[in-house]
Amino acid sequence: MQVVVRDNNVDQALRALKKKLQREGVFREMKLRNYYEKPSEKKARQKAEAVRRARKLARKRAQRESGLPAPAAAPRPGQSPRPGAPSAGAPRPERPASF
Repeated sequence: MQVVVRDNNVDQALRALKKKLQREGVFREMKLRNYYEKPSEKKARQKAEAVRRARKLARKRAQRESGLPAPAAAPRPGQSPRPGAPSAGAPRPERPASF
């Protein structure tokens, strides 16, 4: 795997390399190889991954055939579910104390 470093910008090249490694599944494989996985657990994991892939493919196929728009993506943690709303990590404004 190669990444071109342009204008001595090593940070950008590192980000590109990490993205390529992530896409190839190298980090996932390293994590799996870190510890021993029993053959039965490995089989169960591979079967679950295959089911997930099949469901995703069927969902995309049904969506394409019916002409329905893609479902809205769920907001990621720390992001606001509505535009203009404060994010989950933002501090709340102080309320006046009522005595």
